[in-house]
Amino acid sequence: MPRFDRVDDALRAIANRRRRGMLQLVRDRERTAGEIAAFSALSKSATSQHLRVLREAGLVRVRSEGNLRYYRADLRRVAEVRRALDSFWAAVDS
Repeated sequence: MPRFDRVDDALRAIANRRRRGMLQLVRDRERTAGEIAAFSALSKSATSQHLRVLREAGLVRVRSEGNLRYYRADLRRVAEVRRALDSFWAAVDS
């Protein structure tokens, strides 16, 4: 069973619709911060701030290559959040 105290930051991070969109963008493949900014129609600065929240919540990993940063969803962490929510709904249905 997932620990809810570890999930709190992740839930706060994905409560924002823009961050949810960014997380979906990097679910299946790495993308640069610039690509994410272009898809999100946000400034690079705003995108960077949102990505920092996702990274600090453990939902995305970052890899540096030269002066580029590549972001990818941490699917194990996303699955942990899903298990926490599933267990909540299972308790409600009982």
